[in-house]
Amino acid sequence: MIFETIAKLLADRLDCDPASIKAEDTFHDLGIDSLDTVDLLMSLEDELGISVELDEKVETVGELAALVEKKKG
Repeated sequence: MIFETIAKLLADRLDCDPASIKAEDTFHDLGIDSLDTVDLLMSLEDELGISVELDEKVETVGELAALVEKKKG
């Protein structure tokens, strides 16, 4: 569910099909910069009702989903 939420938010930003977002896609390859990442995190917080802070390096969509799942408990 968290991966799907992230994929939907990214797809909305990139104007593409959420199904085209894969776990191994890097944010760099998707054209997402650090400012976009902060915006994505704020949207995730609103969507999931949890606080997400990047306290470790996250390069792929799958890594972000795993981090959010870990923080959500």
